[in-house]
Amino acid sequence: MDHDWADADRAGQLHHVELYASDLDASVAFWGWLLGELGYEAKNAWDGGRSWVNGPTYVVLVDAENDDQPFDRNAAGLNHLAFHAASREQVDEITAGVRERSGSSVLYDDQHPYAGGYYALYCEDPEGIKVEIVAPE
Repeated sequence: MDHDWADADRAGQLHHVELYASDLDASVAFWGWLLGELGYEAKNAWDGGRSWVNGPTYVVLVDAENDDQPFDRNAAGLNHLAFHAASREQVDEITAGVRERSGSSVLYDDQHPYAGGYYALYCEDPEGIKVEIVAPE
């Protein structure tokens, strides 16, 4: 049975992230693809939202009720989400996928894939949320 309560053995680890979207369809297309590439599976779908799960962690995407305020990662609050990649090759594959998708973009393209000083992808989702995919050494 799938439960959403905490696991004491994972104390301090991330349980879930909930993101709000002004354009749910565009965000579901991006996040469904990206999370699938990272090994997440569809968890729930309902009118106004979706979720994906990978082990004990899940990501929720919800249709924003107040969608007239654009996301600003430079304001107080969330700046970006960073995910582990399985390899540099996976970072490259996801980078190619971001370049092919409308509504998302590679950030710091002139410094890619070492914009942060290590091998990673920095990109934006359709809402302007920065996402980082970090390769192992």
